[in-house]
Amino acid sequence: MDIFEKIKRNMGPLGQYQKEAHGYFAFPKLEGQIAPHMKFNGKKVLTWSLNNYLGLGNHPEVREADSKAAKDWGLAYPMGARAMSGQTAQHEELEAQLAEFEGKEAAYLMNYGYQGMVSTIDALVDRKDVIVYDSESHACILDGLRLHMGKRFVFPHNNMENLEKQLERATKWAAKDDGGILVITEGVFGMSGDVGKLDEIVALKKKFDFRLLVDDAHGFGTMGKTGAGVGEHFGVQDQIDIYFGTFAKSMALIGGFIAADREVIDYMYYNLRSQIFAKSLPMPIVIGAMKRLELLKTRPELKGKLWEITNALQGGLKAKGFNLGDTNSPVTPVMLNGTVMEAANLVMDLRENYGIFCSIVVYPVVPKGVILLRLIPTAMHNLDHVEETIKAFSEIKYKLENKLYDSEKVMKPIAQ
Repeated sequence: MDIFEKIKRNMGPLGQYQKEAHGYFAFPKLEGQIAPHMKFNGKKVLTWSLNNYLGLGNHPEVREADSKAAKDWGLAYPMGARAMSGQTAQHEELEAQLAEFEGKEAAYLMNYGYQGMVSTIDALVDRKDVIVYDSESHACILDGLRLHMGKRFVFPHNNMENLEKQLERATKWAAKDDGGILVITEGVFGMSGDVGKLDEIVALKKKFDFRLLVDDAHGFGTMGKTGAGVGEHFGVQDQIDIYFGTFAKSMALIGGFIAADREVIDYMYYNLRSQIFAKSLPMPIVIGAMKRLELLKTRPELKGKLWEITNALQGGLKAKGFNLGDTNSPVTPVMLNGTVMEAANLVMDLRENYGIFCSIVVYPVVPKGVILLRLIPTAMHNLDHVEETIKAFSEIKYKLENKLYDSEKVMKPIAQ
């Protein structure tokens, strides 16, 4: 069969909704400055979909630093990969600052978090090694696993009893070829909001020989006393062998980094293919990242405000009987029951009639019959926003339970 003919017949699990979803439920356009209120379809909406946790996206000091760096350097410099012609003192300085903040000997910048994680996994293991990973790991981890030519075992999400069984299997398998074991999990799971049980995982190092890689994209800047992440939150940062953080969330930027022992980072400098064969991060991003990291370290009130809004939002929703799962981070998943079509009608009503914009997740990403509305609180929101949202959610829950969204096609917004 012709490849293009094949994809026309099967658009994939998400692509099957392309005709109905594109431009509204998927690939929507939020316009205006990054803020609690933005424009969607020409209307002002209260937005809970942006991972701008600390409100740095439009912080005046950040905007000033970004503008000055762009004026001073432009977007081209440095040209080429860092291994060839793209190395600068500023890149090295940012790495040193990140390493110090995360309590590690060294760090390595990545020009894109997703491909950086894929490449990190690829660089760390060979066919003799075994990977053990959490079943709810992010897509970038799963894509990294696809490159692994050796054995891998999965444990049910945060199930420590099963993890121990998988480590027993991995130990026997690795011993056949003198291989090693890499355990991969997340700090904060971005869909469910619960944290990885890093304290219990590192305790298993007393019984098994393995290295631990933690993807803390949502935990960097939001978790722990200083914002250093979930490792700091549990007091086990020193036992995380490779810490991965992204700039795309709390830093409101692009790029990422890994932090580890110096000898590990030295190895990565010469083996991380996504960085060796790709252009260095542009100078304005590097300088902008340093300003953001400075604010992250020196303005604890930003994280304090984030958690004030998080606690008010989650506490208020729970008081109204909403199911938020096991979240213990700012990520706030609101789980309802209904069909894909009910979900579409509900979200349209929420956006068009109540002026509230949040992300929607349905089957096949979550089990059939589940509607997940994901709210991301930030330091830019206030308690009035929280009250407005809880009131709206209470009303749409009533409509859903009373079958007002039940239809075989997308309906016009339901009047209040």
